[in-house]
Amino acid sequence: MIRFLQGFRGLLASVLLLTPVLSAVAQEAEPAKQDTFRSPVRGVMQKAVPEREVDESFSRHDVVELLAVDPEFSWAKNATFRRDIFHLKFDCKPLRIVWVDLPQKSGKLQRKPVHYLVYSVTNVPIADQKTDPPRYGWMHPVKSEDEPHKFLVQYEDRPIRFVPEFLLESPEYQKAYSERYIPLALDAIRQREDRLPPGWSNTDKTVHREPLRSSVEMAGEIPVGKTLWGVAMWEEVDPRIDRFAIYVQGLTNAYRWKDLPERYRPGVDRAAYRKMLLKTLRLNFWRPGDEFQPEESEIRRGYPGKPDYEWLYLPNLSAAS
Repeated sequence: MIRFLQGFRGLLASVLLLTPVLSAVAQEAEPAKQDTFRSPVRGVMQKAVPEREVDESFSRHDVVELLAVDPEFSWAKNATFRRDIFHLKFDCKPLRIVWVDLPQKSGKLQRKPVHYLVYSVTNVPIADQKTDPPRYGWMHPVKSEDEPHKFLVQYEDRPIRFVPEFLLESPEYQKAYSERYIPLALDAIRQREDRLPPGWSNTDKTVHREPLRSSVEMAGEIPVGKTLWGVAMWEEVDPRIDRFAIYVQGLTNAYRWKDLPERYRPGVDRAAYRKMLLKTLRLNFWRPGDEFQPEESEIRRGYPGKPDYEWLYLPNLSAAS
């Protein structure tokens, strides 16, 4: 019995001596927190696949400026124009509403609803994409080495300049709302959307707070592999609206154009005879509630007869609004 107790005491002493070492190893092996806390629950973010086409990198047109000088310029007819095209990855949360006290012309504050859309854009590296050809990044047309008159498309990783444009439109009531920069609403949105998960601390240096930017702050170059988070805002939206769409431009530089030769005159502004259409994302929404108390929980993606999203070619949104 005495020998057993002596052996037990020796074992206990060994365990006590090893405890600090094991604790230190456990602390070193403890996985670090994620570099960002803004990781929405699966299914929250709506994805919008860009429907990329190689044809976006070239087009054929008559050079109306030269044909106006000499209609017999054969090489100015059906000329081929090639260009580099980019696509960014776009995801967004459901449209939400925040109530904010906003200043009025009278100088007083009035509590009003502000509709807002939280979204992310990513310059996805080609190596991280599972589709062939890649959906995101740059398309660069190059001459074929085997056939000099044939062009191929190379997919490249390069920084992308992003300049967002948003427009909320209701065809039903023929109303359009340009995206607004509303500082008071932005503060309230950041307080709501940037709340840290349980167990996280503002003083924790392992927490990377990727900022939630306004559209003004979002404008700029996005490096390869970088994700930026932004928010678009609208105020004074008619509460009667139950079907509406949000248009987004800047996710790609793909475009189409059509010239009207009869309108061309030397020295005239190009917009007078050339119609430019930009590849635009349209997000469709439906709110079946009444007009008296708009609630974000009533907002649905898509609506009867329309998909959740679609890609269109439209005039510049800033000009349309």
